[in-house]
Amino acid sequence: MLSVENIASAYGRIEALHGVSLDVNAGEIVALIGGNGAGKTTLLRAISGVQMVSSGSIRFEQKPVEHLAAHTRVALGIVQVPEGRQLFAPLRVEDNLKLGAWRRWPADVRSDVARVYAMFPMLGAQRQVPAGALSGGQQQMLAIGRALMANPRLLLLDEPSMGLAPILVEQIFNVIIDLKRKGLTILLVEQNARAALDIADRGYVLETGRVTLSGSSADIKDDRRVREAYLGV
Repeated sequence: MLSVENIASAYGRIEALHGVSLDVNAGEIVALIGGNGAGKTTLLRAISGVQMVSSGSIRFEQKPVEHLAAHTRVALGIVQVPEGRQLFAPLRVEDNLKLGAWRRWPADVRSDVARVYAMFPMLGAQRQVPAGALSGGQQQMLAIGRALMANPRLLLLDEPSMGLAPILVEQIFNVIIDLKRKGLTILLVEQNARAALDIADRGYVLETGRVTLSGSSADIKDDRRVREAYLGV
């Protein structure tokens, strides 16, 4: 579904990605792990079109997209849940959801709002509450729900467990597993490497803007360097 080949990206004169390549097959969860500053968020932003690439190619279902605007990529089915959620805090829960469906017909939006509330009942109970008044876990659910309103085919998740209590992390990861069961393809960036690799089919390790290891989740978890650096073993 997604093929990233040898892309480079920079912030001014500082290059953040140095020839990164990865693939995501339809129906997979692919985990991308690495330390702070490794380039994980930059890579997701490059795929979604928020960050420019200076070289290399990004193909979605065999079509080059590296020069397409971000909103055009959303229309194709590439949708990102950003790090830090980035909700519209003063707006109600339901308004945030509807903004995720800005390009769609109202009739479709109403039925999908109901589906998000069925997935996250606590959001339905607080649909009239400003997003900024929600707990951290509820805000993460809302950020995922807003992305689902765009009808993604490839969901880019950036640090969904950030700042959450362990029980909420488990809930969020159960939602990710359920989305995969329903056929959604997911590229997951996560500092909780153990949790990410436990649910992923395959993984990549990104260090200082370069892929240093890739393979099945089981193989990556068994790698000595990964165990020492990211799994605390």
